[in-house]
Amino acid sequence: MGGWMRLSGAFISFALAVGFFLTALTRDRLDVWIDRAKLPLVLSETSVEVRDRNGQLLRAYQVGDGIWRLTPGPVDATYVTMLKRYEDKRFDTHAGVDPMAMLRAVGQALWNGGTVSGGSTLTMQVARLLEDGSTGRWSGKLRQMRVAMALERRLSKEQILDLYLTHAPFGGNLEGVRAASLAWFGKEPRRLTAAQAALLVALPQSPETRRPDRHPDAARAARDRVLSRMQAQGVLPVAEVTVATAERLPRTQQPFPALAPHLADRQRAQFPDRLRHDVTLDVTAQASLERLIAQAAREAGRAMSAALVVADAKTGEILSSVGSPKYADDRQGFIDMTQAIRSPGSTLKPLVYGLAFDQGLAHPETLIHDGPVQFGRYAPRNFDGQFRGDVRVRDALQMSLNIPVVKLTNALGSSRLMSALRRVGTDPKLPTGKPGLAISLGGIGMSLQDLVQLYASLARGGQGVTLRDDLSTATVETGRVLSPVAAWHVGDILSGLTPPSGASSGVLAYKTGTSYGHRDAWAIGYDGRHVIGVWMGRADGTPVPGVFGGDLAAPVLFQAFGRLKPAFDPLPPPPAATLILGAAELPRPLQRFEVRANVSNGNRPSLIFPPNGARLDTQGEALAIKLRGGQAPFVVLANGVPVVRGMQSREFEIGNPGRGFSQLVVIDGTGRSDRANIRID
Repeated sequence: MGGWMRLSGAFISFALAVGFFLTALTRDRLDVWIDRAKLPLVLSETSVEVRDRNGQLLRAYQVGDGIWRLTPGPVDATYVTMLKRYEDKRFDTHAGVDPMAMLRAVGQALWNGGTVSGGSTLTMQVARLLEDGSTGRWSGKLRQMRVAMALERRLSKEQILDLYLTHAPFGGNLEGVRAASLAWFGKEPRRLTAAQAALLVALPQSPETRRPDRHPDAARAARDRVLSRMQAQGVLPVAEVTVATAERLPRTQQPFPALAPHLADRQRAQFPDRLRHDVTLDVTAQASLERLIAQAAREAGRAMSAALVVADAKTGEILSSVGSPKYADDRQGFIDMTQAIRSPGSTLKPLVYGLAFDQGLAHPETLIHDGPVQFGRYAPRNFDGQFRGDVRVRDALQMSLNIPVVKLTNALGSSRLMSALRRVGTDPKLPTGKPGLAISLGGIGMSLQDLVQLYASLARGGQGVTLRDDLSTATVETGRVLSPVAAWHVGDILSGLTPPSGASSGVLAYKTGTSYGHRDAWAIGYDGRHVIGVWMGRADGTPVPGVFGGDLAAPVLFQAFGRLKPAFDPLPPPPAATLILGAAELPRPLQRFEVRANVSNGNRPSLIFPPNGARLDTQGEALAIKLRGGQAPFVVLANGVPVVRGMQSREFEIGNPGRGFSQLVVIDGTGRSDRANIRID
């Protein structure tokens, strides 16, 4: 009896002392006393967040002291109503201190024989949270009242409520309603059940003794008291309270979202001043594809890693980026394999063939010999060591033969291939200073993201685009690497590859690759909208004998498309200028490709007029052609279609290609060529 009398007496004495102090001050002196209050900092550090294209949380970072403290964002309206009605009924009208609440607290203390409620307003609680001050000492309470009244004068009610929703403690290292909702319920606090809202109202009063994972009985009792009072005040109907009291409490804290950790780290390093990073990723696709990559790596064997990049080929937006099966484990998951420089194996071969089509060196139906050949000291061999004799270029690419593609690379020149890679916006790394013929077989370093960017240009008809993950940036096109006709031919050939067992055929233009020593397995492909690249291997570069891109990575590629969307987008139809003929119907230099190392480059044909980059106004009349060098007869292709055959003269006219951009290619009797990109107004 004496204990509660002393407690009640102390509380009453404090309340009376506060009342006497405030009434003793004149209004002017009170204003001066409040205005001179030194306010604590209200801009506390909050967690850096990375959000997807729709604003959903991908990853959050703890603040410096290990606290989860997130900006509130949208909060359930019923929760806010319950918070005010339970903690501070007159929050919207008082000036920081609520005299009626203090009188109520005094009355409850007298009636119940002990302190039932302290009479603190939400603004006073904010003052205490900002200063991390004590509530038990009179001086501390008086300081909170002074700061609360000063806050009310300098901030709006919405700002004060936001501070409470940001700083209120919810157990352990959780601060703020959003961190609490994510940890206890695994969801944003936009929509809460009545039971969830009531628990979040009750927790800050005693965050450690009411933690539902450690003290479920105390948590349930506190939650139900809130629900009972909300029913009594008419905030919640009886039926809803009945359902809410039967709802189970959370038993453990759920982990905070940690999707796309490598990309999130890159964003944070690139933009260190941002608190919120809005990226182009899609949270649903990212979560599903992270699970796919983790499963694929487990099935591939111990120490195997994997990575994946998904991009929208039209916009260049990266929709998913998986740098490893797991952020940190025995597979060296901390290494971002979407950015690692590796040998691309055979994945550059489609670009070589596309360039050859554009240069008039070959057509998909051109015959090319697959047999022993030597360029200086370099004698390329096929992966299986066999020779197949004469094959169509189409078949050579589909079978990924090495000798034909090296022949084409030799005819094109290694520097032309390097130039094309850079023109499309990639950053290839040479092991030595000068590119050699082996670069078309993977003798170069490239990242998975760069390869996806290259294949995005194929999907876009030869027009490059920069891949981007920052939602605030716009689509940026790079240079044109292939003509639409050449790009379509490449896609048509790649779509004819036999798909993995159980996968649909003809729906995906894709290429696999295996680097020297079986260190890297690749599969990269596109449909009418998206492009996906998959890499598998060991992050430390250790060889994995028996690993092939077709066996290991290709099935994952098709599964990734299946998880990305319910159906494939159709591949585009051929451009109007596409030359679809059999080998016998092709111009003679295109019927068979021959190694022409014995022909002097000094006498190759040169297109003098129109020069490359020319802008002409032909008034719809025929276009004059002037050549120098080369060996007759000449063939001229306009946008991939032969317009002149068997021409002996070096000055002649061709039909007008029409308004807009066109590509002219001249091929001489030995198969050497030159080209020019022009624009006709």
